[in-house]
Amino acid sequence: MESIDLSEKAQLPSNRVKNIISYLTFHVYRYVNRGLFEKDKITFILMMAFKILTTAGIISNADVSLFLKSGDALDIKTERSKPLPYLKDK
Repeated sequence: MESIDLSEKAQLPSNRVKNIISYLTFHVYRYVNRGLFEKDKITFILMMAFKILTTAGIISNADVSLFLKSGDALDIKTERSKPLPYLKDK
């Protein structure tokens, strides 16, 4: 109820829903982040950012998977050549 009461008002229902979701997302972030150890906060922030970006359709789950695996899952023979030839494959 706090998110509905305290989020920014809007005339259009679609904008109102966006405001409520934004407010709720921020408050969940703050609440969880407050209880984490310092070493775990960056991981949580990264997880939240990935979830927000995938939900918005800005990045795909494949992009997140590639980032988390650090390119280890890529097949060197099927990928395009490196832009800088002095970079090693490893």
